[in-house]
Amino acid sequence: MNKSTNVSLRLPTELVERISHLAETTGRSRTYYMQEAIKQHIDDLEDLYLAEQALVDVRAGKSETISLETLIEEYGLED
Repeated sequence: MNKSTNVSLRLPTELVERISHLAETTGRSRTYYMQEAIKQHIDDLEDLYLAEQALVDVRAGKSETISLETLIEEYGLED
């Protein structure tokens, strides 16, 4: 992350205590762990939404699928 913007948010006390404990234990900052947690969750959400859209496209006939057997044969994945 090259450029930073300050953001203010309210977190439950228990969550802040957990982040603080983790930071103290590892020698990293609370900011580091908050950024990592947010980044990881956003990555997961983006993956989820992409997968959901792909499923919608398949069900709507906008995307083609192939069977597992065809995939294995075409890419030489058999043992």
